Amino acid sequence: MTLAELLQQSSQQLAAISDSPRLDAEVLLCHVLQKERSHLRAWPEKIITGEPLARFQTLLEQRLSGQPIAYLCGRREFWSLDLAVNPHTLIPRPETELLVETLLELYPQHTPLKLADLGTGSGAIALAIASERPGWSIIATDIDKTSLQLAEQNARRHQLKNITFAQGSWFQALGHEKLDIIISNPPYIAESDPHLQLGDVRFEPRRALSSGADGLDDIRLLAAGAASHLKPGGMLMVEHGYNQKTQLNDIFTKNHYKKIQQRRDILKQPRLTYGYID
Repeated sequence: MTLAELLQQSSQQLAAISDSPRLDAEVLLCHVLQKERSHLRAWPEKIITGEPLARFQTLLEQRLSGQPIAYLCGRREFWSLDLAVNPHTLIPRPETELLVETLLELYPQHTPLKLADLGTGSGAIALAIASERPGWSIIATDIDKTSLQLAEQNARRHQLKNITFAQGSWFQALGHEKLDIIISNPPYIAESDPHLQLGDVRFEPRRALSSGADGLDDIRLLAAGAASHLKPGGMLMVEHGYNQKTQLNDIFTKNHYKKIQQRRDILKQPRLTYGYID
């Protein structure tokens, strides 16, 4: 079978479960062949047989069962960083880049600051910030040891030296640290939300997705506890669901944050809230 024939056949199969069947097929095939997508276009008549074909068919079957492309390939790009991912961590998503973009806008390059990324997972947010602000001191935390090891692996791969890692649940990992910024993409989906049974989310760790009946238990904890770990004028910034804008403003107001701001993601949905302590 040629590459072109294999892509056509597998794309037709994937159309039943994916919004981007051709792209999925190309990504899986490139992963097997260890080639760029341009290779598929340059050599459409190349024959694929034997072990590479068998590996591709195995990955295709797993994708047809709904497993995420990122987990099958073990990689995901975030903020132009190629990151290793696995089923212990959330798959980094484009909308989360808004946290990085907003933070870089608010705090210029020349300002040396200390920041903590709580619940870092694969390290996507912390590593993106570390790569853009080499003068900052960054702490990445996670309750899950395996996730933290993956984040450390990603940091070593990108040779980021201004980031340290600490295991623990939320503020427990910080000890007595006083910070300029605390940032987090915490769980924020309601436990009964039907979206938890759909798409890639079905295969992601539930502890990193859901937090209480309304999804906001961990955000309440973060808002309540951040003040004791922030310097005067310090900022808390969190990602949240598109339909939680009002609740987030109320939570930040209740916990005495000032200058509360909210921003929309690339799909024009409310996605993050931040505020400052006195």
